[in-house]
Amino acid sequence: MIEDPIVAAGTGGDDEADRKVVEQERAELREFIKGLSADDIKSGDWFAKLIAEAMRSYTAKVDWRYFQERYAGVPADAVIDQRIKMAARYAALEGGLSAGAYTAAVVATLGSLGGASAATVPAAVATMMIDVAFITRLQLRLAYDIAVLYRIPLDLSDPEDMWKLIRVAFTIKSGEAAREGVAKAVPAIVRPLIKRFYSGDVLNAAKALPVVGRHLLQKNVIKIGIPLVGVPLAVMLNRYTTLLAGRHAQAVFRNEARVIELAGNLSERSRHPRLLLWVAWLVIMADKKITDDEALLMRHLVRLVRERHQVVDERLAHLVDIDPADVWERMDAEPGDLSDVLAAADRVAAVDGDVNKSEKAVISELRERCGRV
Repeated sequence: MIEDPIVAAGTGGDDEADRKVVEQERAELREFIKGLSADDIKSGDWFAKLIAEAMRSYTAKVDWRYFQERYAGVPADAVIDQRIKMAARYAALEGGLSAGAYTAAVVATLGSLGGASAATVPAAVATMMIDVAFITRLQLRLAYDIAVLYRIPLDLSDPEDMWKLIRVAFTIKSGEAAREGVAKAVPAIVRPLIKRFYSGDVLNAAKALPVVGRHLLQKNVIKIGIPLVGVPLAVMLNRYTTLLAGRHAQAVFRNEARVIELAGNLSERSRHPRLLLWVAWLVIMADKKITDDEALLMRHLVRLVRERHQVVDERLAHLVDIDPADVWERMDAEPGDLSDVLAAADRVAAVDGDVNKSEKAVISELRERCGRV
């Protein structure tokens, strides 16, 4: 993402200054696109190369300390809201600049990659790819910013963490939401055209790209394929899809931060850390299902209990089926007040939403046994 857009946002939004920043970013990406071959675009290698280019220098500079120095004491939600809005503003400005260069020749040239030499990219396709690359890099860096601000640990040298960031920034579910949202946001007279371009033959050129690349290309086909309304539509689509991507990343990483925070609170307040782990797992397995939030909570709860209380329970780690009787025996062996365990059970059950019947039954039994103790 462009360096510290909130500073610019705080100045009231200097259109000319923002435009210059966007033009500079486009110039950088133009050089990047020049380094691609037709094979890079056809194979989807452009996406991998862009990710490497987009994140290498950025992550070396932007971390939690970077934000702390600039926004010390400001809640993460407030900073994130401004970063999303400013990213959408840059996306809209870029959409206007790109749309002016789009012509019918660009659409016609999309299918010509098959006849292009491996070492050359048609000029019309390069025009389109600058737009694709700009929005891709902007949204990827925005998602990264949001993760950092919520203190979600991401090691982008780890393929699993890198793929996690990509999924959040360019998830297929998010793409489907974008397509539905686009149809609702544009004027009614344009909606049939959008549906036609999403389902038309012109998208055949995208089949060689990976799923993410195909989705990004599809968004641009709409902008370049509808005459007359191209500029305003490009501005709106760039802005809207960036807002959508930002809000999606915020929802995902904020929820993860919520679960990690809960794990921290439970660990910190527990007077029976080993028993806490067994009770938490008993509640989670009450319905014989494990949701993503429950798995995330258990992973961080185990980590924090190990770090704060030096408790590592190998028996629990190797457990296949949890027997409630084992948990009741552990409770009976603990002297004193177990209200902290009962309170933790209530919060574990609610981590993924409404407490179900099986979880209520386990908590009811826990409450009765805690009363006896």
